[in-house]
Amino acid sequence: MPHADSALVPDSIASKTEFWEHVHSQIQALLEPEQRNWVTNLSNAASLVYNSLLAFPSHFGEGERAVNWCGFYLDAPLFPQRRISPESTTQSKPTTSRLLLGPFNGRPACQYINTTPGKARGVCADAFLQRRTVLVEDVEKYPGHIACDGATRSEIVCPLVLDDGNIVGVLDLDCLAVGAFNAEDKAGLEKIAELLVKSCDW
Repeated sequence: MPHADSALVPDSIASKTEFWEHVHSQIQALLEPEQRNWVTNLSNAASLVYNSLLAFPSHFGEGERAVNWCGFYLDAPLFPQRRISPESTTQSKPTTSRLLLGPFNGRPACQYINTTPGKARGVCADAFLQRRTVLVEDVEKYPGHIACDGATRSEIVCPLVLDDGNIVGVLDLDCLAVGAFNAEDKAGLEKIAELLVKSCDW
């Protein structure tokens, strides 16, 4: 089967629970045991989730109600640091913690999100610091919401937590409709987040 076909959603799927079970199985099929690079795996996962959502308008809407962004924000230490010249004898330590934009599908987004306790704000920062999924029915009523896309009205963010309790980032979904996500979405996305955490070398 062509990889692109993994984002197709069968007509037989009638509920969100069935939808997320299908998406989980499709992601699992794309994750090759010998390919554990997080850039590769998260890129395919973001694309598959985003395009599958667009192919399932009966539950997630279309046009002005469609899901408009799906992707990852990742803990900055995962990214290569700037090389220090051999002549340099000191290396400054970062004064803030932050998430950097990772693989995604949708319009351009915020490049980083501050996660420094006391200074952090937004749904992604809260999910990251609290290590729990945050579901927001109306982002305009969420304190400190960061509007990467002013058209977004609801959001759900799942943390990517390793077995040892460390957290490497978050999975973020945005929608143009108020109240787009519910407990079924939360359960399905948490299962996908767990699968991705176990399938990558961090």
